[in-house]
Amino acid sequence: MAPITEVEGRRLPLSNLEKVLYPATGFTKAEVLHYYATVADVLLPHLRERPVSFLRYPDGPDGQVFFTKNVPPGTPDWVTTAEVPRSEGPARMVLVEDLPSLMWAANLVAEFHTHQWRITDPGQADRIVFDLDPGPPATIVHCCEVALWLRDRLAEDGFEAYAKTSGSKGLHLLTAVKGSSSEQVSEYAKALAVEAEKAMPRLVLHQMKRSLRPGKVFVDWSQNAARKTTAAPYTLRARAEPLVSAPVTWQEVEECESPDRMALQAPDIGPRLQDYGDLLAPLLDPDEAGTLP
Repeated sequence: MAPITEVEGRRLPLSNLEKVLYPATGFTKAEVLHYYATVADVLLPHLRERPVSFLRYPDGPDGQVFFTKNVPPGTPDWVTTAEVPRSEGPARMVLVEDLPSLMWAANLVAEFHTHQWRITDPGQADRIVFDLDPGPPATIVHCCEVALWLRDRLAEDGFEAYAKTSGSKGLHLLTAVKGSSSEQVSEYAKALAVEAEKAMPRLVLHQMKRSLRPGKVFVDWSQNAARKTTAAPYTLRARAEPLVSAPVTWQEVEECESPDRMALQAPDIGPRLQDYGDLLAPLLDPDEAGTLP
């Protein structure tokens, strides 16, 4: 029988704690749960009021990997859920609002992916995201170069941008926005991606076509669509090592000379939080949000 742990008055069965989920380092499920408990104070504010899609990998990244968007079977009745509008009709999704819900979800072994809007107003986007995805032989080093251009271009329109690793091979750029729909934000993000390609034609691509991508950085603007989700800050990723989609400083972006410097893993995050706090905290402040020109 799985051991029962009490978290803020909720009883949780936590299973297979000794299972190795990250074979390259021997990182176990118990360590996954410990990681999420450690970062809960900074992770939860980025999850609250946002329907969560789970990319599940219960047997590690080499096992079955699958998306769960609807409320999973067996979800406790105390986990908050909400009806979410979809083109094919409304569906119910999970909201991870508190520590017990986070630990229940972590026990599923999943990446956390969220929309760029809150359930309180799904018609309004509150974040703009650019997913910078390098096509080999390009690397995250090249993504950093593109991120700096986008940061400065966004600043011209009054936006303060923040960066985080994707937890894979790329970089995410985020900024807070208000007063616009997901469709309007998508149009704006696409326009900036096109601008970036014109400014750096040998490096940047705004089209998804894979045959064009070798050696270039694809500036994926499409994740601003209302139906799309992006890996949440501080989520673990389904990779051979326990890589995290982790916030980074602009100094780190400016000084990035090797992909290894941006390969942040779960054990790195605690010390970084002590040094920097949550680098993405301004995204949570409505007063910091910009408006589209």
